[in-house]
Amino acid sequence: MAPTPGSARAHTARGAEAHTGPVARPPVPGEHDVWTPVNNAAPEAIVATEPTVTATPSATSASPSTAARRRRRRLPLIAGLMAAALAVSGGAVALADAHKSVTLDVDGHLTTISTFAGSVQSLLDAQGVRLGARDLVTPAADKPLADGADVVVRYAREVTVQADGKESTTWVTALDADEALAALAARGGDVALVASRSGERASLALRLDAKGPVAVVADGAATVVPDGRSGVDAALAAAHVTLGDLDTVRVVDVASLSEDDLKQARAQGATVAVVVQRVVRQDVTTQHAVPFETQTQDDANLYQGESKVTQTGQDGVRTVVETVVTVDGVETSRTVVSDEVTTAPVTKIVAQGTKERPKAPVVTPTASGAAAGPVMSGSPRAIGQELAAARGWSGDQWQCLDSLFQKESGWNPSAQNRSSGAYGIPQALPGSKMGSVAADWQTNPATQITWGLNYIAGRYGTPCAAWGHSQSTGWY
Repeated sequence: MAPTPGSARAHTARGAEAHTGPVARPPVPGEHDVWTPVNNAAPEAIVATEPTVTATPSATSASPSTAARRRRRRLPLIAGLMAAALAVSGGAVALADAHKSVTLDVDGHLTTISTFAGSVQSLLDAQGVRLGARDLVTPAADKPLADGADVVVRYAREVTVQADGKESTTWVTALDADEALAALAARGGDVALVASRSGERASLALRLDAKGPVAVVADGAATVVPDGRSGVDAALAAAHVTLGDLDTVRVVDVASLSEDDLKQARAQGATVAVVVQRVVRQDVTTQHAVPFETQTQDDANLYQGESKVTQTGQDGVRTVVETVVTVDGVETSRTVVSDEVTTAPVTKIVAQGTKERPKAPVVTPTASGAAAGPVMSGSPRAIGQELAAARGWSGDQWQCLDSLFQKESGWNPSAQNRSSGAYGIPQALPGSKMGSVAADWQTNPATQITWGLNYIAGRYGTPCAAWGHSQSTGWY
């Protein structure tokens, strides 16, 4: 853990020995012994429109006993330097340029420096510390540099902040994420720092916690990593968490965790948590039925009141492709990618008869008093369809009658069952029963069919009922 500014001299064993290398701005704050010299320029154009969020560093002076020891050790040397300086340029300059020992804290990296710098800015220049417009230093750069002073530098870093579900960028001068969250908490609501993603890595421009452990929450489980000084990526690796391409990583105060995770984090001393949200984006295809339409067409070949389906209707298919995003298994958005009819519906076509129904033939009595059957042209089957239509038996009823008489006689007026004696198209038993219609029952198809239709109507009611009985028993 990096020492605090107030403990610099106790931590550093070099005392008044001069620090030989320049103090450099590390890319991410690290340990005392990993500095590399770098000449930092001021930041480029600022993205965020909000002011810098400051975690104010403190400049502490040396303890009285330590300062006294330093004065006793260096008193002859300082007195000689002062006398020589006064002889040349006067007392004020000599006091400003007197040798002094100070502690320089750059983003938590402390070193004790022996210097003749007269001001804070001179010290920073001598150590190669370059400040940007948003960086902080205390005491101020234009202040005189006193012996035993603690000079604290905090570099400003741009971070992405999520507050109440909205993201924005801002600058912070905090030492770590713990300090930054505390400073940002004044905004109210649910505040988080959003880590940037690159491939399988996640990064934040701040250490997580310079003082202690951090919690890592992913896949419904919390793990406490003991070293919070490492970056986000190192904390995830220590917790054995691998990121997916779309996963998001946020750094939050542990107070925002669930009750169980909060209890575990605080029990192990963590105040900051790295929260991983599993994000899945996938295209989902669904299909929906497109109802078919029904179209009616006139048909002169069908009698009025008759109808016939000439084309069966069939539903079409509408295919919808949507991009669905889930976060930790909960759907957060659904965007339509495409919506089109991939299979067109088939229209149902129904033919409606327009043909006028024929009138029932009139039976004319003969001179002998018996009736002669109607004289009709056409095949026996055509005569049968015409006579059935006159009774309103069309469509399905005609189909049943056609099947029945086809089975009984094949529509043959001379058909005779040699074993039973049944005769004619309807296979009347005995055939002489058909004489009740007309005396020409043996030769006139119209007489036979008329008797058959009368028989069906009286016994079964409809041709389909008669046909059903024939199918189940073999006779009607």
